[in-house]
Amino acid sequence: MSVGRSLWWLVLPGGFVFAYVVLLPTVQGAYYAFTDWNLLTRNPEFIGWDNFVDNFRGDAGPAALRTLFIALVVVVAQNALGLALALLLNGRILGRGVLRTIIFAPMVISALVVGYLFKYIFGAPDQGAVNTALKAFGLPQVDFLGNPTWALWIIVGAIIWQFTGSSMVIYLAGLQGVPAELEEAASLDGAGYWQRFWFIVRPLLAPAITINLMLGLIGGLKIFDQIFAITGGGPGGQTETITTQLYLLFSKFGYYGRAAALALVLAVAIGILSYIQFRVLRRQELKS
Repeated sequence: MSVGRSLWWLVLPGGFVFAYVVLLPTVQGAYYAFTDWNLLTRNPEFIGWDNFVDNFRGDAGPAALRTLFIALVVVVAQNALGLALALLLNGRILGRGVLRTIIFAPMVISALVVGYLFKYIFGAPDQGAVNTALKAFGLPQVDFLGNPTWALWIIVGAIIWQFTGSSMVIYLAGLQGVPAELEEAASLDGAGYWQRFWFIVRPLLAPAITINLMLGLIGGLKIFDQIFAITGGGPGGQTETITTQLYLLFSKFGYYGRAAALALVLAVAIGILSYIQFRVLRRQELKS
């Protein structure tokens, strides 16, 4: 037996665990999405597309649009800030190591803890830190989390605050691969800062941009912890997303089939959007 074939035996234990823990539940979940499985049924029956229709007749439609909105805003803002910070901290700046650590630090905090932190900061009048400060200065207090618009933007702000550091680190890694000689040569030829960035740095950063945009989109589409901690989907369901809807259907109402259908829709949507984004970004990389 050749060495190459014998090495496949080493893959079998891990492959078995992966199949049992990931593949089998995925197939089962996909099947149950087409059944009437719920808290009361012992033998679920096949009902076709009814679960999908029921979901999008309810609150899943607005929740899906809200999910897409959050994902797009987070991707753009997180990457813009991450790139700006990476460019700033890649240069010779006093205490840049400390600043990098401070900006990256929120990444190591649990997303649920971050959510509760922002809930405390922007809590109800006479409770939150911001309203306490407003009261101290004699300014009117604001029910931030009771206002759907404010609440949604606070959730977005919490996500951006936590994950901008990860984007920054990936861009910093990409900037290490930009030869200083190219920038120096361009500078001697009269190229300004933005010209050097656009024609030299940006093409070489293309792989880092692709990774960051992919991670940002996937993370934004499946965000749950911050919403659960800050608003719980309120006020009046105005900050609910696909993931919070899924949680309510499964844990609160016991509609397991509908929850599986919603999870399947989310998984397929993430797969399709990620694939499209990857193909477009890879094409841009090759052009660069």
